[in-house]
Amino acid sequence: MTGDQIAQLTYLALLGGAIAFWLLLRNRTRLGQMAQYAAVWGLIFLGAIAAVGLWGDIRQTVAPRQNVLADQGRITVPRAPDGHYYLTLDVNGVPVRFVVDTGASQVVLTRADAARAGIDTASLAFLGRAMTANGEVATAPVRLDSIGTGPIRDEGFNAWVNAGEMRESLLGMSYLQRFGTIRISDGELVLTR
Repeated sequence: MTGDQIAQLTYLALLGGAIAFWLLLRNRTRLGQMAQYAAVWGLIFLGAIAAVGLWGDIRQTVAPRQNVLADQGRITVPRAPDGHYYLTLDVNGVPVRFVVDTGASQVVLTRADAARAGIDTASLAFLGRAMTANGEVATAPVRLDSIGTGPIRDEGFNAWVNAGEMRESLLGMSYLQRFGTIRISDGELVLTR
């Protein structure tokens, strides 16, 4: 425990003690009922402290995060509650959340993600065409300075920007095939170089 945490805990204990002392003085005639209330509030307080202390473990269980093992050249991506795999990669130094799509042949950025990555979307020529589950869309080719996470990085990567509406950028096979193995098991997608 750090000094700040000890100071905060001491402050809370003193504040709780002062409130308890005031309640005792105020309700001397109903001590039995007040003891019940104190027990209930004490349990609520202990539950809150336990929840704060265990939040890291709870968060990892409820919303697991991707894991990059640089020394092994491996990225582990947990399956999201909606059944998809989402991978956050740095595109030109900016984090972009992708939905992993093995049915997509290319990496396709939304206009918003492309703009955040420093691509001037107003000057793009949307002359390409791509077939999607929602029909044909116009696309524009772009060259990314870099794409990756941690030390797993590719330079000068070709991608596309979608002229239509997309909720997430797509991470297609043009990126996935750069990995030696792609394995899906036990609710995880594991990419290994």
